[in-house]
Amino acid sequence: MNIQEALLEYCLRLGDNSLIIGHRMSEWCGHGPILEQDIALINIALDHIGQARNWLTLAGEIEGKGRTEDDFAYKRDAHQFRNLLITEQPNGNWGDTLMRGFLFDTFNFYLHQILQHSKHEGIAAIAEKSLKEINYHVKYSSEWVIRLGDGTEVSHQKMQDALDNLWMFTGEMFEADEVDQLLLEESIGADLQQIKEAWNDHVREVIDEATLKIPESNWFQKGGKQGRHTEYLGYILAEMQFLPRAYPDAVW
Repeated sequence: MNIQEALLEYCLRLGDNSLIIGHRMSEWCGHGPILEQDIALINIALDHIGQARNWLTLAGEIEGKGRTEDDFAYKRDAHQFRNLLITEQPNGNWGDTLMRGFLFDTFNFYLHQILQHSKHEGIAAIAEKSLKEINYHVKYSSEWVIRLGDGTEVSHQKMQDALDNLWMFTGEMFEADEVDQLLLEESIGADLQQIKEAWNDHVREVIDEATLKIPESNWFQKGGKQGRHTEYLGYILAEMQFLPRAYPDAVW
């Protein structure tokens, strides 16, 4: 694998993470528990979609074959997507969505903190711009995890269940492969072990304040970065890609 191939793969991973979790968050439109939180989640979804456009546009420039962000979003099949498995998990209840967001947002924040100093100018520019939005995402989801975890008996149990169910998908965030190693050596990518330490510190701090318990299991589900996904991604793509595939020549 050469640098260009690794760069393309890296940008697809970042773009797909944002695209898929952004789509998931958008599914809350009109279904939030109260209007203010409905709007908040949709704004976060829009942030993710905007970041996805930036990463997938950069992927097209790196590839150099004329593909646009729309081509990457709408004309790939599930096995060609590189998003982390946690981003495609169902919304579930309000607690499930906020816990999923918290675990991913924290990782995403520390990842972009490092990438804003990347030797690759395009990656650094997108990371720096995105970090302002991601900083809010972490604050928002952290506050809700604490509020619900240390809330009523019912909300506490729902948050603990959400944490127990999603924990198996967190280990994949820190699994470094050839792409990660190559770009780290070139001062382009991020050190996932460095991120893991910061992630653990913040997650444990919030979980403790929320009076929740981190699962003891050390078994983690992985494969998303290599194109092996859960059944949920197929349903997401069936909904997201229907119109562009059914009417490929349609324009606004």
